[in-house]
Amino acid sequence: MASPLVIVFFVELIIQLVSSVGAGAINSLLWSLYNSLPTALSKEISEQRRLQKEYLACRRELNSTSSQDEFAKWARLRRNHDKLLEELEKKKTSLEASRAKSDRYVGIVRWLLTRGLQWALALWYARIPMFWLPYGWFPYYIERVLSFPKAPLGSVSVVAWQWACAGVVAFAAETISGMLGIFTRANVQGQGPNTGGKMMRGTER
Repeated sequence: MASPLVIVFFVELIIQLVSSVGAGAINSLLWSLYNSLPTALSKEISEQRRLQKEYLACRRELNSTSSQDEFAKWARLRRNHDKLLEELEKKKTSLEASRAKSDRYVGIVRWLLTRGLQWALALWYARIPMFWLPYGWFPYYIERVLSFPKAPLGSVSVVAWQWACAGVVAFAAETISGMLGIFTRANVQGQGPNTGGKMMRGTER
Protein backbone atom coordinates (compact mmCIF):
# COMPACT_ATOMS: atom_id res chain seq x y z
CA MET A 1 0.00 0.00 0.00
CA ALA A 2 1.28 3.46 -0.88
CA SER A 3 2.53 5.67 1.92
CA PRO A 4 0.27 8.58 2.99
CA LEU A 5 3.19 10.89 2.25
CA VAL A 6 3.23 9.77 -1.39
CA ILE A 7 -0.57 9.83 -1.72
CA VAL A 8 -0.84 13.38 -0.40
CA PHE A 9 2.00 14.60 -2.60
CA PHE A 10 0.44 12.95 -5.67
CA VAL A 11 -2.93 14.60 -4.96
CA GLU A 12 -1.32 18.03 -4.57
CA LEU A 13 0.58 17.48 -7.81
CA ILE A 14 -2.67 16.68 -9.64
CA ILE A 15 -4.34 19.77 -8.18
CA GLN A 16 -1.48 21.95 -9.41
CA LEU A 17 -1.59 20.37 -12.88
CA VAL A 18 -5.34 20.90 -13.13
CA SER A 19 -4.93 24.50 -11.98
CA SER A 20 -2.14 25.13 -14.51
CA VAL A 21 -4.01 23.61 -17.46
CA GLY A 22 -7.29 25.27 -16.53
CA ALA A 23 -10.82 23.99 -16.13
CA GLY A 24 -11.93 25.31 -19.50
CA ALA A 25 -9.17 23.52 -21.39
CA ILE A 26 -9.88 20.26 -19.58
CA ASN A 27 -13.62 20.54 -20.29
CA SER A 28 -12.95 21.21 -23.98
CA LEU A 29 -10.54 18.27 -24.26
CA LEU A 30 -12.94 15.83 -22.60
CA TRP A 31 -15.81 17.16 -24.72
CA SER A 32 -13.80 16.57 -27.90
CA LEU A 33 -12.76 13.08 -26.79
CA TYR A 34 -16.34 12.17 -25.93
CA ASN A 35 -17.61 13.43 -29.27
CA SER A 36 -15.03 11.31 -31.09
CA LEU A 37 -16.79 8.21 -29.76
CA PRO A 38 -19.71 6.64 -31.66
CA THR A 39 -22.44 8.10 -29.45
CA ALA A 40 -25.81 9.70 -30.10
CA LEU A 41 -24.29 13.09 -29.35
CA SER A 42 -21.54 12.64 -31.95
CA LYS A 43 -24.20 11.79 -34.51
CA GLU A 44 -26.06 14.95 -33.56
CA ILE A 45 -22.89 16.99 -34.06
CA SER A 46 -22.35 15.38 -37.46
CA GLU A 47 -25.93 16.25 -38.36
CA GLN A 48 -25.34 19.85 -37.31
CA ARG A 49 -22.25 20.06 -39.52
CA ARG A 50 -24.22 18.64 -42.45
CA LEU A 51 -27.01 21.18 -41.91
CA GLN A 52 -24.50 24.00 -41.63
CA LYS A 53 -22.88 22.97 -44.90
CA GLU A 54 -26.26 22.86 -46.63
CA TYR A 55 -27.22 26.20 -45.10
CA LEU A 56 -24.06 27.93 -46.32
CA ALA A 57 -24.50 26.50 -49.82
CA CYS A 58 -28.13 27.62 -49.86
CA ARG A 59 -27.18 31.07 -48.61
CA ARG A 60 -24.54 31.52 -51.30
CA GLU A 61 -27.01 30.48 -53.98
CA LEU A 62 -29.67 32.77 -52.52
CA ASN A 63 -27.32 35.75 -52.54
CA SER A 64 -26.44 35.09 -56.16
CA THR A 65 -30.11 34.84 -57.22
CA SER A 66 -32.06 37.95 -58.17
CA SER A 67 -35.42 38.32 -56.39
CA GLN A 68 -36.77 40.27 -59.39
CA ASP A 69 -35.50 38.31 -62.39
CA GLU A 70 -35.83 34.82 -60.83
CA PHE A 71 -38.51 35.31 -58.22
CA ALA A 72 -39.80 31.70 -58.18
CA LYS A 73 -36.31 30.31 -57.66
CA TRP A 74 -35.48 33.01 -55.13
CA ALA A 75 -38.67 32.29 -53.12
CA ARG A 76 -37.91 28.55 -53.07
CA LEU A 77 -34.34 29.18 -51.92
CA ARG A 78 -35.59 31.63 -49.30
CA ARG A 79 -37.98 29.07 -47.82
CA ASN A 80 -35.24 26.44 -47.78
CA HIS A 81 -32.82 28.96 -46.25
CA ASP A 82 -35.22 29.84 -43.42
CA LYS A 83 -35.99 26.17 -42.77
CA LEU A 84 -32.31 25.24 -42.55
CA LEU A 85 -31.60 28.24 -40.30
CA GLU A 86 -34.39 27.20 -37.93
CA GLU A 87 -33.10 23.63 -37.78
CA LEU A 88 -29.57 24.90 -37.12
CA GLU A 89 -30.76 27.09 -34.26
CA LYS A 90 -32.54 24.10 -32.69
CA LYS A 91 -29.43 21.94 -33.04
CA LYS A 92 -27.26 24.70 -31.60
CA THR A 93 -29.54 25.12 -28.58
CA SER A 94 -29.62 21.37 -27.99
CA LEU A 95 -25.84 21.00 -28.25
CA GLU A 96 -25.22 23.99 -25.99
CA ALA A 97 -27.47 22.43 -23.36
CA SER A 98 -25.59 19.13 -23.69
CA ARG A 99 -22.25 20.94 -23.40
CA ALA A 100 -23.39 22.82 -20.29
CA LYS A 101 -24.57 19.56 -18.73
CA SER A 102 -21.28 17.87 -19.60
CA ASP A 103 -19.24 20.75 -18.12
CA ARG A 104 -21.30 20.55 -14.95
CA TYR A 105 -20.67 16.82 -14.52
CA VAL A 106 -16.99 17.16 -15.38
CA GLY A 107 -16.68 19.98 -12.85
CA ILE A 108 -18.19 17.81 -10.13
CA VAL A 109 -15.89 14.89 -10.94
CA ARG A 110 -12.87 17.20 -11.14
CA TRP A 111 -13.68 18.68 -7.73
CA LEU A 112 -14.16 15.22 -6.19
CA LEU A 113 -10.82 14.02 -7.57
CA THR A 114 -8.92 17.12 -6.46
CA ARG A 115 -10.31 19.30 -3.67
CA GLY A 116 -12.75 16.65 -2.49
CA LEU A 117 -9.98 14.06 -2.24
CA GLN A 118 -7.78 16.64 -0.52
CA TRP A 119 -10.40 17.18 2.18
CA ALA A 120 -11.05 13.44 2.47
CA LEU A 121 -7.35 12.76 3.08
CA ALA A 122 -7.21 15.53 5.69
CA LEU A 123 -10.12 13.90 7.57
CA TRP A 124 -8.93 10.31 7.13
CA TYR A 125 -5.37 10.95 8.32
CA ALA A 126 -6.25 13.71 10.81
CA ARG A 127 -4.89 11.79 13.83
CA ILE A 128 -2.11 9.94 12.02
CA PRO A 129 1.39 11.48 12.03
CA MET A 130 2.99 11.73 8.62
CA PHE A 131 6.40 11.59 10.29
CA TRP A 132 7.97 12.60 13.62
CA LEU A 133 10.14 15.63 14.23
CA PRO A 134 13.52 15.21 15.95
CA TYR A 135 12.92 15.52 19.66
CA GLY A 136 13.81 18.93 21.09
CA TRP A 137 14.72 20.57 17.80
CA PHE A 138 11.69 22.86 17.58
CA PRO A 139 9.92 25.02 20.17
CA TYR A 140 6.48 24.08 21.42
CA TYR A 141 4.50 26.55 19.27
CA ILE A 142 6.10 25.27 16.05
CA GLU A 143 5.36 21.67 17.02
CA ARG A 144 1.79 22.73 17.79
CA VAL A 145 1.38 24.33 14.37
CA LEU A 146 2.93 21.41 12.52
CA SER A 147 0.67 18.93 14.34
CA PHE A 148 -2.51 20.91 13.55
CA PRO A 149 -5.29 19.94 13.87
CA LYS A 150 -5.28 16.53 15.61
CA ALA A 151 -1.93 14.83 15.05
CA PRO A 152 0.20 13.96 18.10
CA LEU A 153 2.40 16.77 19.37
CA GLY A 154 5.90 16.48 17.93
CA SER A 155 4.72 15.07 14.60
CA VAL A 156 3.81 16.55 11.23
CA SER A 157 0.09 16.33 10.51
CA VAL A 158 -1.50 15.60 7.15
CA VAL A 159 -2.64 19.23 6.87
CA ALA A 160 0.88 20.54 7.42
CA TRP A 161 2.20 18.02 4.91
CA GLN A 162 -0.43 19.16 2.40
CA TRP A 163 0.70 22.76 2.89
CA ALA A 164 4.32 21.77 2.36
CA CYS A 165 3.58 19.69 -0.75
CA ALA A 166 1.40 22.40 -2.27
CA GLY A 167 4.15 24.98 -1.69
CA VAL A 168 6.87 22.79 -3.19
CA VAL A 169 4.78 21.86 -6.22
CA ALA A 170 3.74 25.49 -6.85
CA PHE A 171 7.37 26.65 -6.50
CA ALA A 172 8.55 23.95 -8.91
CA ALA A 173 5.84 24.90 -11.42
CA GLU A 174 6.80 28.59 -11.25
CA THR A 175 10.49 27.72 -11.59
CA ILE A 176 9.93 25.53 -14.63
CA SER A 177 7.66 28.15 -16.20
CA GLY A 178 10.26 30.87 -15.59
CA MET A 179 13.08 28.76 -17.05
CA LEU A 180 11.03 27.96 -20.14
CA GLY A 181 10.31 31.67 -20.55
CA ILE A 182 14.02 32.51 -20.28
CA PHE A 183 14.99 29.83 -22.82
CA THR A 184 12.25 30.98 -25.19
CA ARG A 185 13.36 34.61 -25.01
CA ALA A 186 16.98 33.57 -25.45
CA ASN A 187 16.13 31.58 -28.59
CA VAL A 188 14.14 34.48 -30.03
CA GLN A 189 16.94 36.94 -29.32
CA GLY A 190 19.50 34.50 -30.71
CA GLN A 191 17.60 34.13 -33.95
CA GLY A 192 17.09 37.88 -34.36
CA PRO A 193 20.68 38.94 -35.28
CA ASN A 194 21.10 35.95 -37.61
CA THR A 195 17.95 36.89 -39.47
CA GLY A 196 19.04 40.50 -39.66
CA GLY A 197 22.49 39.46 -40.92
CA LYS A 198 20.98 37.32 -43.64
CA MET A 199 18.77 40.20 -44.75
CA MET A 200 21.74 42.57 -44.87
CA ARG A 201 23.83 40.12 -46.88
CA GLY A 202 20.92 39.62 -49.26
CA THR A 203 20.60 43.40 -49.66
CA GLU A 204 24.32 43.82 -50.35
CA ARG A 205 24.14 41.26 -53.12
